[in-house]
Amino acid sequence: MLYIMAQNRILVVDDEEIVRRSIHACLEEDGRDVVAVDDGYQAIEKIKDEEWDLALVDLKMPGIDGIEVLKTVGKLKPHIPVIIITAYATVENAVEAMKAGAVDYIVKPFTPDELRIRVSKALEKKRIDAENVLLKQELGERYQFDNIIGTSKVMQEIFRLVEKIAPTDSTILIRGDSGTGKELIARAIHHHSLRKDRKFIAVDCGALPETLLESELVGHVKGSFTGATMTKRGLLEVADGGTFFLDEVGDLSMGIQSKLLRVLQEKEFRQVGGVKNIKVDIRLVAATNQNLEIMIKEQQFRDDLFYRLNIVPLVIPPLAKRREDIPLLVQHFLEKYKRKCEKSVVNISSAALQNLVEYEWPGNVRELENLIERMVIMSESDTIDIQCLPAYIQGKRVCFHIATPRTNEELKLHKRQIRSQAVEKIEKAFLLDALKRNEWNITKAAQEVGMRRQNFQALMRKYAIKQGQNS
Repeated sequence: MLYIMAQNRILVVDDEEIVRRSIHACLEEDGRDVVAVDDGYQAIEKIKDEEWDLALVDLKMPGIDGIEVLKTVGKLKPHIPVIIITAYATVENAVEAMKAGAVDYIVKPFTPDELRIRVSKALEKKRIDAENVLLKQELGERYQFDNIIGTSKVMQEIFRLVEKIAPTDSTILIRGDSGTGKELIARAIHHHSLRKDRKFIAVDCGALPETLLESELVGHVKGSFTGATMTKRGLLEVADGGTFFLDEVGDLSMGIQSKLLRVLQEKEFRQVGGVKNIKVDIRLVAATNQNLEIMIKEQQFRDDLFYRLNIVPLVIPPLAKRREDIPLLVQHFLEKYKRKCEKSVVNISSAALQNLVEYEWPGNVRELENLIERMVIMSESDTIDIQCLPAYIQGKRVCFHIATPRTNEELKLHKRQIRSQAVEKIEKAFLLDALKRNEWNITKAAQEVGMRRQNFQALMRKYAIKQGQNS
């Protein structure tokens, strides 16, 4: 049976020579760099002086026992995962080891396949933890702009443009599909403008009928229509001196479009039923997910208003066009909702993350955020795995090209992603071929490839392979 794995440094600590030799031979066969010692004193010296990806430590040893070694690792090198080896398979032993910081424990005697599964699982968790630390650092240091996440070239360009245009008073038209974060961009513009200490007023043009929307925008005087029992200021007046954000401006009626045009041209408006003009000083930012040029041809949108709005155009790409941002967005939303929901979810598996990266995201960032919130709420462990994803995401994968990295950190991240993808493809093909050769009989397939049935099934669960599926 062929195992393709990256080399890792593993320290084995056991006072039984036959156990040390068998573990050494098994893991070295898989390409691991294995060093074995026979007591806790040597182990602690090795931990102090060298770096390790994993330690396998016997629980019961003369002198310093496994728990003491485990606690020492936790103090000196807490990033090194430890698997406890024990011949005393009691609940108390397991609880004590896990409380002391062990990531897993394995009971003697164990098979080579059982050892490989445990070691691979621990190393995968360490890799995920390291990637999450990197993602958190990137979020805090480089790729977060007023809660807008983006490492992709197009988003970095948008951030630079926002910083350039924010201090001006120019009218801005933000275009992009629903869920791409147009209001977040509008708020970032306001936050970096000279008006940041004044109000930011947002209005959804599609949320109210024309009569109510006009009254909301410009206000009304008492008695101007049925139900107008008092004079009311409009939101344009409330926003005086600040930023006024009109979302889904393409939903405005032609009548309100003409009134808005007057506000932009004359900096004034008249309340519903009013007789005097009210002067306002606002910075207008508009947004739409519609094709205004087509609407102009169909006489559904005023061309003169369009030219007034489109002084500085900003186009926000759909999430499917900036897939490099998805890992950072996922980490951002995990952090947000684990705090909000008071859950212990801290990681997402590489297989689950890969599915999220390859999904088409018709609902864009909003859809991704809603999904992460739901998975955090439903999660029963500290890691979101591929089985936690909805079936429609597990089943829909698209081909895409990763943008050329611009920094050494991006290069390292992309290399890890590509290596992970390669291993996953080989493992999945290995499982499917074995199952097909044996007419989807799991027991026969496992026997043929030399694996225990439960280990074979664990890999099937990892890749969401169900008995009899067509793949």
